[in-house]
Amino acid sequence: MSLSPKTERQEPFRAVLGFTFSHWGRQRWRVAGVVFTVMAATAADLFMPLYAGRLVDAVAGEKASGLQAALVALAMMIALGAGTVFFRHLSFIGITAMTLRTMSDVAREAFARLQRFSTDWHANNFAGSTVRKITRGMWALDLLTDTIVIALLPSLIVLLGTTVLLAWHWPAMGAVVLAGALIYCAVTILLSLRFVAPAATLANSWDTRLGGALADSISCNPVVKAFGAEAREDSRLTGVLAKWAGRTRRTWVRGTWSGTAQQIVLLALRAAVIGLVIWLWANGQASPGDVAFVLTSYAVVHGYLRDVGQHVHNLQRSVNDMEELVAMHSLPFGVPDRPGATAMDVTAGEIAFERVTFHYGGHIEPLYRDFSLTIKAGEKVGLVGRSGSGKTTFVKLVQRLYDVTGGRIAIDGRDIASATQASLRAQIAIVQQEPVLFHRSLAENIAYGRPGASMAQIEQAAKLANAHEFIMRLPKGYGTLVGERGVKLSGGERQRVALARAFLADAPILILDEATSSLDSESEALIQEAMERLMEGRTTIVIAHRLSTVRAMDRILVFDRGKVVEEGRHEALLSHDGGIYRALFEKQVSELAKGLVV
Repeated sequence: MSLSPKTERQEPFRAVLGFTFSHWGRQRWRVAGVVFTVMAATAADLFMPLYAGRLVDAVAGEKASGLQAALVALAMMIALGAGTVFFRHLSFIGITAMTLRTMSDVAREAFARLQRFSTDWHANNFAGSTVRKITRGMWALDLLTDTIVIALLPSLIVLLGTTVLLAWHWPAMGAVVLAGALIYCAVTILLSLRFVAPAATLANSWDTRLGGALADSISCNPVVKAFGAEAREDSRLTGVLAKWAGRTRRTWVRGTWSGTAQQIVLLALRAAVIGLVIWLWANGQASPGDVAFVLTSYAVVHGYLRDVGQHVHNLQRSVNDMEELVAMHSLPFGVPDRPGATAMDVTAGEIAFERVTFHYGGHIEPLYRDFSLTIKAGEKVGLVGRSGSGKTTFVKLVQRLYDVTGGRIAIDGRDIASATQASLRAQIAIVQQEPVLFHRSLAENIAYGRPGASMAQIEQAAKLANAHEFIMRLPKGYGTLVGERGVKLSGGERQRVALARAFLADAPILILDEATSSLDSESEALIQEAMERLMEGRTTIVIAHRLSTVRAMDRILVFDRGKVVEEGRHEALLSHDGGIYRALFEKQVSELAKGLVV
């Protein structure tokens, strides 16, 4: 059943406010202290007009008899002003600590959730857009907190308190102020929720797309330069900016119309209050001090009400800005740890697929159906096959980046789904075809597989990976920053750093995604030598793109459409007439020969 427009508009407010209040609940005493000091400061403001009126009456009377009353009124006004300053200072100190803690909690928890989202989620979402959602939501939370506690709460206290004080003297005046204030608040809220908010939500979605477009082009700048496509990317961004500007302009224009409507309501309320107090004075029902009291009270109410429009606008804006962040918190993890999951401890490293069925979300036909296979402890296995045959999915399932649809995958006889994902992956070292490095020092990148490793251990791992020599040639050695995703290093250097990381991790299971497929012959020889050292004594799975790299494997598995159609050693597979492995090998040899001739 589809939601009505009203429900769709209100749902973000309920979700965002519920999210915010749940975080406030973690520091109840601090929130209570802030609310108390805000209320105390506002109460002092509330009674100021009362003593201003008494001061006017004292001054308007006989000098001899009115002096003492005037001084008392002045003393009370000074005391109330001092109270306002004191309690407001305490409220700002308290809300600073409260907001910073809440913002830190929200950012930390959002980051923790993002890290645990599935591989598919990360593949389908721009990193730049995701960062924008989090940072925009954090600062929106700051605005939301200030709006509710520092702005709207005092406005409500002043409105109710002033109405009571005026109604105590003149019920009609209290009724006029209350009715006008309620009409103003109703107009403000309706315009914000029904008129401005929908446009702001759409503008925010384009703001997120703009962040994604910028990050996409900037992170792929080497490709842009390679094809001389700077002007093309400029044009593409101009199109996104045009959409963003159009949606943002509509939001701002609607906000302007909303503000004008609010000012008209306030103008009518001012005329009604001033007209009524003049009528009361003309009929002897109000003294000059009473007139001063009413006018001063209305000036305070007017100031708060005038700002209510901006406060509601800020509330609506902060809710819109937090909407995507809050929605992110409600997304399920793609592959969650099961209840009661415990740490995985791999001793031998035998991997068994037991009648595994698996299909990707949205695919009708499974990639694997009743698939069974065992890799013995310490065995070196090569995975070969055409693109899409199931090689990469095989290793992703071993890492439990996806959950199987049926059957189970066991390591040393234990179902990997019963283990915590962090402990499972700590038992598996992986060297990817395109290794990803952090924009941190070389030492930090190598030590990522074993936090707390000593410098001597890091250097030893680098030596085993044939990386120590080139690292020492760098100006800062192991302290060298490698740039975003390791852009400052060559492909061969990145591979050797990734191998050093795998050496240091010292995991019993090793996965190599063809680490030499796009390197020069010198780098390839160094990496091949390091890989042979790394595979020693480990259960090893090699995804082979160049078949020459799997000649020394204990067993080669040839995949085709989610099935192992051939298996054996290199020489045995080459002897199969019409076999897939032989056809792939001959094709690669032919392409190599053509390249040599050219």
